[in-house]
Amino acid sequence: MKQLPPFHSPLHSYNESETRLLLEYVRTRLEPDETPLDFPGQRQAIEKAIAGLISKDGHPAEDVLKVYTEAIAPTVLSADSPRFLSFIPAAPSKSALLFDTIVSCASLQGMSWLEAAGVIVAENQVLRFIADLAGMPQTSGGTFVSGGSAANLSALTVARDWGREKTGHREIRIAMSKEAHSSIASTLHILDIDAFVIETDDDRVTEASLRRSLAADSDSRPVIGVVVTAGTTNAGIVDDIAGVARVTQELGLWLHVDGAYGGAGLLSPLVRDKYQGLEFADSFITDPHKWWFAPYDSAALIYRDPHLARRVHTQDASYLDVLHEGLSDEEINPTDVAYHLTRRARGLPLWFSLSVHGTEAYSDAVSASILMARQTAEYIKTLDHIELIREPELSVVMWRRRGWTHADYDRLQNVLLNQQIAFVTPTKWKGETIGRFAFLHPETNLDVVKDIFDQCL
Repeated sequence: MKQLPPFHSPLHSYNESETRLLLEYVRTRLEPDETPLDFPGQRQAIEKAIAGLISKDGHPAEDVLKVYTEAIAPTVLSADSPRFLSFIPAAPSKSALLFDTIVSCASLQGMSWLEAAGVIVAENQVLRFIADLAGMPQTSGGTFVSGGSAANLSALTVARDWGREKTGHREIRIAMSKEAHSSIASTLHILDIDAFVIETDDDRVTEASLRRSLAADSDSRPVIGVVVTAGTTNAGIVDDIAGVARVTQELGLWLHVDGAYGGAGLLSPLVRDKYQGLEFADSFITDPHKWWFAPYDSAALIYRDPHLARRVHTQDASYLDVLHEGLSDEEINPTDVAYHLTRRARGLPLWFSLSVHGTEAYSDAVSASILMARQTAEYIKTLDHIELIREPELSVVMWRRRGWTHADYDRLQNVLLNQQIAFVTPTKWKGETIGRFAFLHPETNLDVVKDIFDQCL
């Protein structure tokens, strides 16, 4: 058989000028103390700017980068800006962002011990740090997935199968409150199980509200688990984890704690007592790309007993058998404890930044956001035209401008963004449109808040 000549692909050839070009852009992006907020984009204008870029022969890298910097980048709101106060922002450390470039440049994946032992050891070190903060046992473990929705889906899939096996019933339910994140209801829909809606006390799931709800339940389908939230997205409320844990321990129910946003509060001595009872969780999630100062996309998923997850999530295929041969009980592949298979090493940027800066710097940064929320609440109390809706628990502040309608809040959002003062979107609270700040960037200051409220006069 005739041997083919070697094939040289430009796709895999090192290009010195392209490398320098892109690394220089990385430097200019990281250099400013404050990331620019930027503006929403218009689809037609962006489509026109990039038209023809994907072509038979390609284009010089500098030309494509110019289109990106001028037409694409300015139309993506920077969630890592200290002026981004909507939804749940991000505030990745410079170290984590830089190391994420290494994860990409090295094409690091983290599927199995066979392929990525170093990645798994380093990621497990971070997971162990988080689990220790939560008080979970030394046998606990898990993996990093893409976000809170993926983490909740993976954890509650295990809870579902565990509950069906435990009760012998296929028709089961999982308890949650109306304040739980939208991904919980979505997960239960995907899993084809119904939610059992728990009453709340002052919008918080408590031991008493859970017991009342269970006592009033007449449905024959068993409740096999309870979801509580460590920091609701809309209001930053931490459920009564300790009280709920007493009930789940007593009744033998699965306890899942969704700390996607608020789990990082474990780092701060200002609020750490709110997380008592977390040590009894069967599954716990928290998103490093939120308040743990890591880049997108990263969610930590930790099980009290990861072997239960391995039984549920391990994919069975002949070509994958080699990944499971010779592993000890302590060596669990990250691919086997969530619904994913292929995964990037998304826990390493947090590992690097934590190792460089130390845990105290992280504790101080989380505390700074909490103090900012408290300072904002006190400032609101000095204003005649703004009213505080409830005292902040973590780093979310909800407020109303007296006399305003939904249209007024929409107008404020546009004015603030056009002037690059801040990105502040309205939300709903008990049917009313209100204002809301979510502080995550430790360098957001009260001057930003004052500038926002000056636009509310």
